[in-house]
Amino acid sequence: MIIGHRNQWNFLVKAAELDRLSHAYLFYGQERLGKKTLAVEFVKYLNCEKVIFSKPRARAGLAAEPCQICRNCRDIQKRAHPDFILIEPKRKEIQISQIRDLIWKISLRPYSAVFKVAILDKAHLMTKEAQNCFLKLLEEPKGKALLILISEYPEILLPTILSRVQKLRFSLVRSTEIENYLIEKGISGEKAKYLSQLSLGEPGAAINFLSDPQKLEEQKKLISDLIQINNADLAFRFQYAKKLSEKSFDVSKNSIKEVLDIWLRYLRSIFLSRLGKQVKVKDFNQYSLPKLGKIIKLLQSINFLLATTNINSRLALEILLLEL
Repeated sequence: MIIGHRNQWNFLVKAAELDRLSHAYLFYGQERLGKKTLAVEFVKYLNCEKVIFSKPRARAGLAAEPCQICRNCRDIQKRAHPDFILIEPKRKEIQISQIRDLIWKISLRPYSAVFKVAILDKAHLMTKEAQNCFLKLLEEPKGKALLILISEYPEILLPTILSRVQKLRFSLVRSTEIENYLIEKGISGEKAKYLSQLSLGEPGAAINFLSDPQKLEEQKKLISDLIQINNADLAFRFQYAKKLSEKSFDVSKNSIKEVLDIWLRYLRSIFLSRLGKQVKVKDFNQYSLPKLGKIIKLLQSINFLLATTNINSRLALEILLLEL
């Protein structure tokens, strides 16, 4: 099920109905917004048997959702369809061998679907060699083949790749949409509202809270730590940075990047609340909007470096905690 992002979904469905699909798309935005989920649902929609075998006039009246029960939709959901290719990083990168294998697979005629579709998750982790190899595929699109790149950091991709894909930006989802999804899943209204607010606009966070309640407790603990750091002296901040970088206390169950992701989402929610766009948050009221913005940008930069380089994590954490 897709949570939010109806404009993106309707845009893609309309392009498919009018036979005006681009051969390549870039879905970009921060993590856990549902970019990959929507991409997979769209692959199912394109190859859904009820859509494929409908006459054009009847097809226009169909609900713009995959059926979930035909063989094509089931196999795509299980990642077991021969015409669906999912490329994911290996050891923090997408290697040229994976792209070469993709080029070979995408060149084959569809086995049972209308479209052969490849999704490249975290496309920014393609090595330079892989990106140059992938560029050849973009320059020579193959028939009924569709490429969907998913990225939190599109700026890492080569400009020549960016110029050859149609870009769709994904933003935070309204808490009411996440709340409605949770209620449909059988969650009580009060709990659904509470979880939707804690998910901070990210459907993936809400789903994680449902599947693993421990994730909820970890997030609450890390937000509490962030508030404590804000009121602590320098000695405490340096000690916290040391422990986190060495993974020597309870939050070590999360990677440094996961910890910073939670902090980043929380500070963004405060920033938006100060702009009057979301539920009011009381913490960090002593900071001006420019100060909050500076901290958020620093968090984003450190997260980016953690994801793409061998940055000295302890030094980066110390710099961050000094700013808080």
